Amino acid sequence: MTQIAFQGLPGAYSDLACRTAYPDLVPLPCHTFEHAMDAVRDGSAALAMLPCENSLAGRVPDIHALLPGSGLSIIGEHFQRVEHCLLGPRGAVIGDVRRVHSHAVALGQVRAILHELDADAVVEADTAGSAKLVAEWGRREDAAIASSLAAEIYGLDVLRANVEDAAHNTTRFYVVAREPRLPPPDTPGLMTTFVFRVRNVPAALYKALGGFATNGVNMTRLESYMLHGEFTATQFLCDVDGHPEQPALARALEELSFFTAETRVLGVYPRALFRTRLGGD
Repeated sequence: MTQIAFQGLPGAYSDLACRTAYPDLVPLPCHTFEHAMDAVRDGSAALAMLPCENSLAGRVPDIHALLPGSGLSIIGEHFQRVEHCLLGPRGAVIGDVRRVHSHAVALGQVRAILHELDADAVVEADTAGSAKLVAEWGRREDAAIASSLAAEIYGLDVLRANVEDAAHNTTRFYVVAREPRLPPPDTPGLMTTFVFRVRNVPAALYKALGGFATNGVNMTRLESYMLHGEFTATQFLCDVDGHPEQPALARALEELSFFTAETRVLGVYPRALFRTRLGGD
């Protein structure tokens, strides 16, 4: 149980997040998010690092669909700055580049450098995978958009660092484990993540959320998504400040229960220090 699972190849931004947040654990690359969760469930890994939202691309839909039914618990969060690098084979120079390979989302975040180089954008499965391909081809006209870690792993040169269009590009991750790690209710700086489904009555969502406002509970995230392909079956995922046993949040959750078909806590965990730097208390 010395490993932390992530989705992607070595050198992916999720790999970088694992190494940054848990340097004492060995990153375990997994083909899919399901495989990363399976690794935690079967004991191959102690934790999994799962991206849930990005400041540019928005939420990660697969995590919203998979996590509530996974049986795993959120025990932490991590924010990882995404610093895209233009990577080329050893000896290449930036003027050689004619094609840039990467994940579609990453290519959409580096339009300025693509325009500057007048290079063709080529969509690949992921960022680290594109770096691996460029290393295997060894063609000076092919480059990849990936992390500096990917450059180290696959033996590529960083032709230019920080080529992203937006300096605030950051991904938030949930850290999950097999068992919850509930902090004491009086621990400062806690967050709770839960999912709920509202009853099919008028103004149900308005009424369900009213208890958080009247009890002074800060809600930092609210996402809705369809269940089982049914337009009438909508589930909501929430992040709020506090512990479910603290009086204000306990009252808000009790009020929520009157208007919901199901409410389930996915985790109670410390807020990341990144939030403090953003101006949180």
